[in-house]
Amino acid sequence: MPPPFAARTLLSRALAVPLVLGLSCFLPLVVVSQSGQGPRDAAFLLQFVLTIYCGARLSAMVLAARRKLLQASFWMFCYMAMGVAPLAQAVLGRVPTPVVGPREDLVQAVSLVLLGCFAFDVGALLARYRPPWHRRGHTHGRSAYDGAATGSGAFSDTRPLLIHHRRLILLTLLAFAAGALLIVKLGGLVVFFSSRQEIIASVEEAGLSGDGSQAGQALLRGFGTVLPLIALLVYTRWLVTSRRARRTWSVIATFGALVVLNAIVNNPISNPRYWFLTVMFALLFTVFPVSAAMYRTSLSLGVVVALLVFPFADRFRYDEKNTRQVETTSFLEPLALKDYDQVGMFANTITYAESGPGHSYGYQLAGSLLFAVPRSVWPDKPTDTGVLVGEWMGTVNTNLSSPVWAELWLDFGPVGMTAALAAIGYAAARVDRRLARRAVRRAPPGSLLLIAVPLLAGYSFILIRGPLLQATGRVAIAVLCLMLIATYRRERGAWLG
Repeated sequence: MPPPFAARTLLSRALAVPLVLGLSCFLPLVVVSQSGQGPRDAAFLLQFVLTIYCGARLSAMVLAARRKLLQASFWMFCYMAMGVAPLAQAVLGRVPTPVVGPREDLVQAVSLVLLGCFAFDVGALLARYRPPWHRRGHTHGRSAYDGAATGSGAFSDTRPLLIHHRRLILLTLLAFAAGALLIVKLGGLVVFFSSRQEIIASVEEAGLSGDGSQAGQALLRGFGTVLPLIALLVYTRWLVTSRRARRTWSVIATFGALVVLNAIVNNPISNPRYWFLTVMFALLFTVFPVSAAMYRTSLSLGVVVALLVFPFADRFRYDEKNTRQVETTSFLEPLALKDYDQVGMFANTITYAESGPGHSYGYQLAGSLLFAVPRSVWPDKPTDTGVLVGEWMGTVNTNLSSPVWAELWLDFGPVGMTAALAAIGYAAARVDRRLARRAVRRAPPGSLLLIAVPLLAGYSFILIRGPLLQATGRVAIAVLCLMLIATYRRERGAWLG
């Protein structure tokens, strides 16, 4: 059993009460007290309940005795994108993307989001209960890191995934090659620090914007950004946890070079904000693998950044002529201008399906899982769900979100959506519990789980926001990279130490 958490890791009651009241009561009440043109109907009331519920669950994640990275990421997204922002839009009567269907479809969408949140919680609750035979097996076969936690240093029969040293060198070389290729292909270093418009123009000049080249563009940008990030995460953890690594000049030099490479290819100017959020979350929880204070601070500040900084970030990422200046007399208005269209797009997805096409019964999901299959081989390969609904709506900009609720509902209906979100909650809770057992101060530097989970926690914002077809490319690349450096061997020199 892992050692008990010290009492100092828990927030005091003096801080816990304001946090719970602030997220679940004060902020929602401040939002609904503002003046606006939105109707105070069933959709509004359901949205208010959803915001309170997500705020309470996020508070529970912040106050938890153990770090729950995956569950906390889910509830942070729900509170920001499915709670406060849509509530502000409901108050103002303004949305970033038009809701084309009747009001009843919006009511149904908010109800299904609330149902999916309940299902996620039920799945996480079920993960606490283990069959008797599984508990007996776990008692007889202790985790490999239990010995590290107790100071014995002995490994048990359980074989955790470790990071292979020599394969890490290969991954690092591939990361530098992929990053250099991306830089050269897009026209040099200056492009990455100009604006998103320059990046888009460089992609078009490189011949990667056509229908036949989109897969190549996704692979180029995916390998050019994911490989450097994973290599940086591994070296970061190695240096943070190993005194020998901090005394080795080659490790320090490689780490410095990876920092420079990531500052180029993964900077917030040339990348989507959600990807930069992934980079920051992954780095933060890799640098501070056991810090409860940093975990709680990150969750709290993440809400502030997402609600107050994200809506104004375009002026730093686009040219002035391509940026709509945000002039507002209310702190709610930026939340209705961009980014947070998830609830509205779920309502549009419901309207789209009920207008004739109906449910796809796994067809859209198959397209996401088989994203690498070219359209020349699969002519009827489905497009992004956000693009599909956007084209049906007739919008000029079809780069729209498609939250996981909409993806699952379109494929499997309300019952399938509820079951799938319960399964996601179950899996997230299981991984969080395993991470809590591994994340001890004397865990080996080469623990693959302590690299993969922070990365997944950060990327979950993109997965939950959707569309899945756009998000699965980088997931597959990350899985390939982690498989490359993974090993079960414990011989000296085979894994990082």
